[in-house]
Amino acid sequence: MVPLSVLDLSPILEGSDAAQSFRNTLDLARHAERLGYERFWLAEHHNMPGVASAATAVVIGHVAGGTSTIRVGAGGIMLPNHAPLVIAEQFGTLASLYPGRIDLGVGRAPGTDQMTARALRRTLAGDVDRFPQDVIELMAYFREAQPNQLVRAVPGAGLDVPVWILGSSLFGAQLAAALGLPYAFASHFAPQQMEEAIGIYRQRFEPSEHLDKPHVMLGLNVVAAETDAEARRLFTSLQQAFLNLRFGTPSPLPPPADDMPERFAKFGVDPSRMEALAKAVVGGPDAVRLGLGAFVRRYQPDEVIVTAQIYDHAARVRSFEIVADVRDQLAKAA
Repeated sequence: MVPLSVLDLSPILEGSDAAQSFRNTLDLARHAERLGYERFWLAEHHNMPGVASAATAVVIGHVAGGTSTIRVGAGGIMLPNHAPLVIAEQFGTLASLYPGRIDLGVGRAPGTDQMTARALRRTLAGDVDRFPQDVIELMAYFREAQPNQLVRAVPGAGLDVPVWILGSSLFGAQLAAALGLPYAFASHFAPQQMEEAIGIYRQRFEPSEHLDKPHVMLGLNVVAAETDAEARRLFTSLQQAFLNLRFGTPSPLPPPADDMPERFAKFGVDPSRMEALAKAVVGGPDAVRLGLGAFVRRYQPDEVIVTAQIYDHAARVRSFEIVADVRDQLAKAA
């Protein structure tokens, strides 16, 4: 069985606030560390009422400071929103505080709508098109500073901060392959081009000083509970969140609903055709074991990063406990 990691958006729950989200995030990270998850990543989103991890580097520091062994990082930083030097300094600071534990995943999407992206960047001209050059510039700041180098990342220069390329299309796969970097695909919300992207990345991968062979991590929604029925009910929170986002009314993460057929009908949506959630694994321990095992056998990832947008925090922790048990069962069987 491949290693499992955790992707957290530090969800803001309906009726709650960001302060509680950060407490929940740290508690989940401590459980993930105890359960043997490989890494705990947080994602950058902006102007999203249900996501508290906008200041991603700050939340990473909160989590890393409250844990001791698990790797903590960004999945990811949306690099066009920032100057590469600023990110190098932020993650150089984190790597100095928590050596050997910090990851930096970068993507080229804005993580928000265009108006908010403009507010973040002040201009949209050319930012996304410069993504490959920005990645190269960012990595250069982590190299040992040269005697006559005029601009340095302090801290940052000479520190070990692994850079990952994140993507939900073929562009990221091509860039990660060309630069010889590990690649994480966002199959937890955009699985449509996953197989093609994996193939391109592995076929075109160029070994580098960072990595000698391809390393693919795939995102996967996994909602686990004691029974299939309970898991399906917990999953309705994420379904509602996707419906709200799709129809332009993003919201805090809502509690589970028992009237989802009526809600889907109201929006004219066939739940079996919600491509964004097509790869989700939802169910009791047996169903999760079958679903996770089948996902790994089919796509052969080197790592799976699991996310679970569950309203009740205790149920979310329990979901990750069940997934860890399933991981161990699959490893033993293999």
